[in-house]
Amino acid sequence: MPVTKLDLTGLKCPLPALMTRKAMKALSVGDRLEVHCTDPLAVVDIPALIQQSGDQIEASERSGDVIVFFIEKRNAAIANRD
Repeated sequence: MPVTKLDLTGLKCPLPALMTRKAMKALSVGDRLEVHCTDPLAVVDIPALIQQSGDQIEASERSGDVIVFFIEKRNAAIANRD
């Protein structure tokens, strides 16, 4: 399945969550999104967003200040919402 990479390093809340939501809308079910963030609040905001949308965080990792989320698109309904 295709993987889309999203570099949100340097952006502050609420931009990482908002931009992740927008990127998820553009994906098809089964596609994956790799999100790179440096905002400490992303560890709360992005998992909450993904839980709400019905999609799945497959893994997350931290390297220094960078947090990486590996997300799978599971819910087709949110793909068509604005």
